[in-house]
Amino acid sequence: MKKSLKVGLLGLGGIAHYHVPGWKASPDTELIAGSDIDPALFPTWQDKHGLTRFYEKPMDLIQDPDIDIIDICSPNRYHMEQTIAALEAGKHVICEKPLAPTPDEIRQMIAARDRSGKKLMTAQHFRFTGISQAMQAQIAKGILGEVYHARAWWLRRNFLPIAPTFIYQKHSGGGPCIDIGVHVLDLSLWMMGHPQPVAVSGVAKAPLAHHPGAFTAWGKHPIPNDMDVEDFAAALVRFENGATLILEVSWLLHHATEDIKVWLYGTEAGCEWPKGEFYTTDYQSIQQFNNVPQLTEDRMEPHALECIEFARAICEDLPSPVPAEQSLHVQVILDGIYRSQACGREVSIEIPK
Repeated sequence: MKKSLKVGLLGLGGIAHYHVPGWKASPDTELIAGSDIDPALFPTWQDKHGLTRFYEKPMDLIQDPDIDIIDICSPNRYHMEQTIAALEAGKHVICEKPLAPTPDEIRQMIAARDRSGKKLMTAQHFRFTGISQAMQAQIAKGILGEVYHARAWWLRRNFLPIAPTFIYQKHSGGGPCIDIGVHVLDLSLWMMGHPQPVAVSGVAKAPLAHHPGAFTAWGKHPIPNDMDVEDFAAALVRFENGATLILEVSWLLHHATEDIKVWLYGTEAGCEWPKGEFYTTDYQSIQQFNNVPQLTEDRMEPHALECIEFARAICEDLPSPVPAEQSLHVQVILDGIYRSQACGREVSIEIPK
């Protein structure tokens, strides 16, 4: 069967390689082109993935009349401009997280999406793991009752990504807060049913990155002195329905090992991700139970599955698997952390309903 949707990759760095298996496995897509400012990458992509059409300028890829989907894997600061250009060129867009570094940029992307009539998705791959899908199915049935508190953290020990696209504001827009925090925060909000955030009290600073002799175990490189993003962030988030969430993220924490978790606490049960356990209490028999739901097997690597699901949404005219409005909720919270750090107090959040 002839594949109906042609895909172009914008940005051929590390994350783009994780998307390729999805485009190849989808019954609806064919990966035909790539773009990067570094043409030295082109031969590898031609040999490894069979691409023959390459562009050094992003706009040349975006304007290619044969392409239906633009997959944006470029640094954060370029997401808005490239997404809007692609939507205005009549392309559907899947964009790597964070959708954009600021809420205002995401609002502009949503407006461009609405004008174009095309689909826009944020590549939040944690939602597509088998354990995430299984837990969300149970939560959707109401097993937790009313979720009144959540905890989410991603703590790394001396594992800072050393590339300039991560550690300089001009490329990234932030440090671990929007690099890895965006993952566990998005997952938490998704499982909580996306309550409306109203206030954030947070900190975002770099207590370890500028320590004399600071280095990262990611390649065992010294950390540049002019790194200008945080290496640690933490926050308390309040929601309109009275729920709260605590978020902690770090690239360099003095912690035993890398640690990633999300906990939800409800009036009827609690749960832990990625362990996949639910915790309940039978008040009649005065007993506690730990339950593991029927887990969903990983069909494939989640970065690939998110691409397949986006293509299916286009072909079947389904809602975007990760709508930009949900990414806006995530980003107003992360932006609130930076604003709270700047003023030293809790800040209000407003998202028009």
